[in-house]
This record gives sequence, structure tokens and C-alpha cells, in this order.
Amino acid sequence: MPSDDLENPNRPLTLKDVSEASGVSEMTVSRVLRNRGDVSEATREKVLEAAKSLGYVPNKIAGALASQRVNLVTVIIPSLKNLVFPEVLSGISEVLDDTPLQPVVGVTNYKPEREEKVLYEMLSWRPSGVIIAGLEHSDASRAMLTAAGIPIVEIMDSDGEPIDAMVGISHRRAGREMARAIVDAGYRKIGFLGTKMPLDHRARKRFEGFTEALAKAGLEIHDHEFYEGGSALLKGREMTEAILKRSPDLDFLYYSNDMIAAGGLLYCRDNGIEVPGRVGLAGFNGVELLDGLPVKLATMDACRAEIGREAAKIVAARAAGEEGGHERVVLTPTLQLGETLKR
Repeated sequence: MPSDDLENPNRPLTLKDVSEASGVSEMTVSRVLRNRGDVSEATREKVLEAAKSLGYVPNKIAGALASQRVNLVTVIIPSLKNLVFPEVLSGISEVLDDTPLQPVVGVTNYKPEREEKVLYEMLSWRPSGVIIAGLEHSDASRAMLTAAGIPIVEIMDSDGEPIDAMVGISHRRAGREMARAIVDAGYRKIGFLGTKMPLDHRARKRFEGFTEALAKAGLEIHDHEFYEGGSALLKGREMTEAILKRSPDLDFLYYSNDMIAAGGLLYCRDNGIEVPGRVGLAGFNGVELLDGLPVKLATMDACRAEIGREAAKIVAARAAGEEGGHERVVLTPTLQLGETLKR
């Protein structure tokens, strides 16, 4: 018989309530809910059914006082508006779903000071691991990550030295490969359109690799257009209009991501600009959402879901007690020529 105290709906439920509802001792309830100790299957089912019917949720923070860790994995990303990062989260969740670990997400908006704040708050919960986008962090963030004493997996980038483990792609290599494909196709007057890059380090590295490969071919960027904030599709249209009116002789436009590239493609189609004959286009990320466009965009797959899965595997393995440390997983993105980069 449940405790009479249950008549007070504002009172937190306790192990005692589950014990009385299931007819077993509080110690046995604790063992079942913590998945510890030798308990018969019948007793386990009785306890779990009682807890479920009462709506009881174990206090993991109290349980963590002895172990100093909770079954949370901190995931820190720059944005939820960018379609790239939800796919990374899907990959992480896919792996962690088969473990006791649960991801919790913090968003930095590409701001180092915001990353420091999010990291400080999340590390105070003593998570079992951290998965964090990028290799560039403030001194304060690096100090917190280094001193955390848990698995740290930096994701999305391999151009640099990680604090602990790393899963990503080389953005400089991605930029170089796209530049070579554009040059090989015969384009010579190339414009670049993208986000402002001081804080978007991965976009900056792609741009560096891109301009490096152009320079080896005796070429350079003829014009560029940058933006921040707002709808990516609309910005892509606006930027494309601006750069083509300013530099009408451009024969190729390389965008820092697929969404603004899609806006550029729509602008060209609406204004009778032949793609890829008059002007070629390419983006980055391989966003599946854009497969429904009337023309398939040239792009490069950034291995998003795979990055999430590999990062989660590292954290899960170490949380389970497996040996590890300083893992390096470098994935290779695939160039997709589509229909906007003539062969």
C-alpha cells in the first residue's frame, strides 16, 4: 500500500514509495533501479512496474555522489539552425541509445564566451564525457576540458591538435579538392560567397585550402561576398545577385555551405542565368534536404552522422571501462559533382 504522503501531489516521490508499492525492501528497489546486485527477474519486473505506475524517476545526482559521475554526455555545438548539427546529434543518439548514457546539448552560437559558459555549467554536473564541435577554444575552455578528467572528443575538424580524442574531416583538404575539380572543369573567374569567418574556423580552413589550390593553378578569387545571420536561402539569393551585378564576368561561384548555394541556384534560374554553362555553382555539406531541387547541386559530403556515431562510440567505450585515449578518426568526404559543375 503506497504511503499516505502520496496524497500530497507536490511531494517528491522516494524509494520508500516504490518499496511500499512493490512490496519489497528499499534496498532491493535501489538495486533494481541502479541495475546493481543479484535480483530475480520477477522482483525486478515488480519494482519497475511500481516505479512506472507511480511516475518515479531516480535521483541520478544523488546516486552520482559516490561515483562523482552521472550518465550524461555533454554535446556542445555552435548552432541548431544549421542542418549539419542535427544530423551529428542523430548519429550520437543512435549509438548512445544502446547504452546507459544520455546526451545533453548546449549551443554556443559560434561565440567563445558562450562556449565557456555552457561548458562551465555542464561540467558542473560531472558528465561521463564531452563531445564538442571544433578544435579552437578559448584558454579558459581548454583549461576546463583538460582538467575535466573525462573523455573529451572534439568533432567536425581534423586540421589541428585535439585535447584528447578527435573525429572529423580535413576542411583544408575539402577546399583543395573542390578547387581542383572547378579548375579541371575549365572555370577560371571564380567568386566566393560565405559566412564571415573569424569565428567559423571550419569555413575559414576550407577557404584557405580552396585559395591554396587555386594559387597552384595560377588563379585567385576574383570577388567575394560575406554574410551573417538571417535565412540562408534568402541570403544566398541576395549575395548571388550582389556579386554577379558587381562582377558579371564571374564564371563560377563557390559557396561555404549548401543552403546559400541553393539560394544562389534559385536566383540564377529565376533570372535566366544558365547553370552550369554561363556560371557554375558548388556548395558544401551534402544536405539531403536539397535533393529535391530541380538541379542537383555540386557539393561535398561532410560525413556528419558518421562523425556523431564515431564520437559517441569513443565516449561509450571509455565510460564502459575500456582502455583508450587520444583516438584519431579522420573521415574522407565525398565530392559530388551534381549538375552545377560541368565535367
